[in-house]
Amino acid sequence: MGKQGYEQIGVAMTCRSYEEYIRMFDLQQSDLENGTVLDVAAGGSSFTAEANARGYSAYAVDPRYGAGIEAWIKEAEQEIDTSTAKLAKIKENFDWSFYGSLDNHRAGREASIERFAAHVQGSSETDHYVYGMLPELPFTDDQFSLVLCSHFMFLYANQFGPDFHIEAILELMRICKPGGQIRIYPLISLNWEPYPELEQLLETISANGGRTELFPSRLPFIPGSSQYLKILL
Repeated sequence: MGKQGYEQIGVAMTCRSYEEYIRMFDLQQSDLENGTVLDVAAGGSSFTAEANARGYSAYAVDPRYGAGIEAWIKEAEQEIDTSTAKLAKIKENFDWSFYGSLDNHRAGREASIERFAAHVQGSSETDHYVYGMLPELPFTDDQFSLVLCSHFMFLYANQFGPDFHIEAILELMRICKPGGQIRIYPLISLNWEPYPELEQLLETISANGGRTELFPSRLPFIPGSSQYLKILL
């Protein structure tokens, strides 16, 4: 690679597990049990399936959900092959303390898409998966108590500029209830560089009634991905 980072054209449909979400966002039981959770740009992740299986109320939104169930699953399965091949070429740059090995990483992705597929193909479970894309989501004001956004905002900073990020943040704040919170991870781009407009974005959040804090993430993997952003409303 001529340039540091992870090579990616377009937005990947990834398959992360419930446990990865717990660690990324340092989620506690109290964060999940008091209201409704939304996973934004959820892709093929199994967080929504596993959260509902545990008795929580969770939903997912992603622009790919408009393509039909089988298309979502096929795309996610193909992405596992693609991402594994990319990681194999640069694996020495990553922290494998959680996954253990590239093979384990891949197996986790495969398990997640299986859980995702089983849930979304259930007779009534498609209601939990909503077609929508930032910066405009198809939800009412103050609808969710906890909004999560994993590996989308900031990560694709080179594809989506500062204006998009401001509009997207304000949209997440719109759909989050007063007293609720938004958590975003990671705070770096695919080039493994900190999001350069973060300070400006934090000022925008504050000007619109939000309080921001940076907290340690418990999923060290991508270089520099040690924190997540919490927005309190």
